Amino acid sequence: MTGVDPGSARRRALILAGLSAASDPGMDRFARLVSRLLRVPVAFVSLVEEDRQILPGLYGLLQPWAAARALPPSHALCRSVVDSGQPLVVPDARTDERLRTSPAAVEDLGVVAYAGMPLTDADGIVLGALCAVDHEPRTWSDGELSDLEDLAAACSAELCLRILSAQSRSVQKVLETARAGADRARSDAQRLERDAQAGLDHAELLLRASEELARTSGLEDVRRRLRDLFVGAGKPSYVGLLVAEKDELHWVPDPDIEHAVEREVLTMPVTAAFPSARAMRERRPVFVPDREALVADYGPEAVGFFDRMGFTTVLCLPLWGSRSVLGVLTVCWAKRHEVGVTERATLTAASGYIAQAVERALYLDERVSVARQLQEAMLTDLPLADPLEISALYQPAAVGDMIGGDWYDAYHLPPASAGGSRALMVTVGDITGHDMHAATIMGQIRSMLRQATLDHPPYSPATALTALDAACSILPVEASGTLVHARLAPAENGPGWTLTWSNAGHPPPLLRTPDGRVTILVEHDILLHRSLGPFLRTEARRDLPPGSTLLLYTDGLIERRGHDIDASIARLGALLARHGDRPPAELLRRISSRPADDAPGDDVVVLALRAP
Repeated sequence: MTGVDPGSARRRALILAGLSAASDPGMDRFARLVSRLLRVPVAFVSLVEEDRQILPGLYGLLQPWAAARALPPSHALCRSVVDSGQPLVVPDARTDERLRTSPAAVEDLGVVAYAGMPLTDADGIVLGALCAVDHEPRTWSDGELSDLEDLAAACSAELCLRILSAQSRSVQKVLETARAGADRARSDAQRLERDAQAGLDHAELLLRASEELARTSGLEDVRRRLRDLFVGAGKPSYVGLLVAEKDELHWVPDPDIEHAVEREVLTMPVTAAFPSARAMRERRPVFVPDREALVADYGPEAVGFFDRMGFTTVLCLPLWGSRSVLGVLTVCWAKRHEVGVTERATLTAASGYIAQAVERALYLDERVSVARQLQEAMLTDLPLADPLEISALYQPAAVGDMIGGDWYDAYHLPPASAGGSRALMVTVGDITGHDMHAATIMGQIRSMLRQATLDHPPYSPATALTALDAACSILPVEASGTLVHARLAPAENGPGWTLTWSNAGHPPPLLRTPDGRVTILVEHDILLHRSLGPFLRTEARRDLPPGSTLLLYTDGLIERRGHDIDASIARLGALLARHGDRPPAELLRRISSRPADDAPGDDVVVLALRAP
């Protein structure tokens, strides 16, 4: 303002704002937002008076300054902001030449890193600064400074609102003829209030984005959290997420709510005449303010689609990953919406958090997919075991890399005589660990056990395990775990089958006879471990009446935190007694769907066989 003393104008503005060296709830809220958003221990709203600076808003400041809510000129770093009217950003105040005249601020207040943004009134007079302070040296990022600038704009709007409100009240008291001016002041105040609220909404959006999206674990989770991220006066009617794959964009559907947008167009080529495809192609934000702009710049397919969805204003933001554009964030409003500079900057910053979450989710989803494919490739395709019925179940752990050392195996042995029924070897095992290394060892042990079995007719399970122990004690195979190795062969005399098995420290198999009785096959030897050396394994034998059901499983089926293993085996036996006469595949479905307090923390393998 030409011809006006800035000091006098500042004093008058501060008087009208009604702020002093006392706590103000609104200003304290801005200080807390700065501390949370920039993750600094100290933040304050500083307003400069003639011989001191007052702190109506603060967070984390040391005593006695926190109680006094005022600082002397020797401690006033924000004086540089007021004098220059420009932001002051200092990575280390102890080495900054500009602050050599204010050593007290560093020594008494613990100011090392400092960032201050000007606070102005409606006439542009700098009243003070919104300050962020760290006790350690710090390089302030562009994003942090942008966030601080947005908060300073909102805080300035709040100051302007208070000043204009005070002026409005004064004018109303002086002259009734000034009513028109008072109306204009109220209008300005409402506009500034909206701006201040929008500033707070934008700051809260960034806070929510940083907090909520940091905890996502997959694309579905990102999409779910995205639904409730955008709130406030400018809340869009729809926010969509598209992920790029080769030359296409794919909508990520909301897992809980069905949206017409995601149902009608699941995939679109990057070359499509749509705003989202354009944002992807040109790697830049694309804004469509209204239907007229959509008609002018895009094809009839896009116009018809937006008409059916009821969208008027659309903002499409590319999601930049560490190496490329991962997809597009689409923000749509049903009514025409003015997207100002501050709101666009806020949405762009939020899209950065979303992009980070999407990149992490894509990595995790790909890792889980690869692990599942690898695990499935390592599991045996069950043979046609006629006349035996056989079915297997594999469930990955609820956490981790979704791959581990649990496995099952089944294969026929050479026939004892021409035309006779062939015996079947079955194995269920669990190599220690729940990672790629355990899966690799599992593959080696499975192959070695097959070879050991086929090399030792008449295919004794105990002989094969003894040979496996001997090989593991010599070869550099870090094998550790448990397994049950069994042979099912037609009974030598009469109907039925004979089960011969050897148990290396594994949970006991369960056998259900046709009368509904379940027997726990408790016979076992020590577990498999190379340090134990060669061990002469033993085996047990049992005749299976026609219609008997054998159940082999790994410990993931019965082990739950806080549950007794013996009690879990007993419950599994009761389940087998009730449903063991059903086809093996249906029996496994009932076992896998049984209620549990917790998701399994380990892989689960179950193998069910029915003797004819």
